Amino acid sequence: MKIVHDLPRIIESHRKSGESWTEFLRVPSLSMGVYVLGAGAVDPQEPHTEDEVYYIVEGRGMLRVGTEDHVFRPGSLLFVPARAEHRFHDLQEELVALVFFAPAEGSTVR
Repeated sequence: MKIVHDLPRIIESHRKSGESWTEFLRVPSLSMGVYVLGAGAVDPQEPHTEDEVYYIVEGRGMLRVGTEDHVFRPGSLLFVPARAEHRFHDLQEELVALVFFAPAEGSTVR
C-alpha cells in the first residue's frame, strides 16, 4: 500500500481522466479521492452511506446539506453525515475537492 501521496500529481492525473471522481486510497476504515466539477456544473451526487469530509483545494460556491446552504472557498473543510442529502451548487469557479469517506465509500449497507 502506498503511504505517501502527491496531491498536485493526483489532481493533474485526475483532470486528464475527464472523470468527476477518482479514488486513490482505500482501506476498510477510510477511502480518499478527488472530486472535480466545472464552474456552473450540476452536482449529480446521491446521499452516501458513510460520513464524508471535503477539503476544498480550489473553487468557490455553496454546499447544500439537507435544507441549509454553506459557503465554501479554498481551505474550507465540509462535513456531511452519512445518508444526508447534499449537493454543491452556485459554483463560481471549478471545484477541486479532496474527499474522505469513513468507513470506505460503499462499504456500509444501505
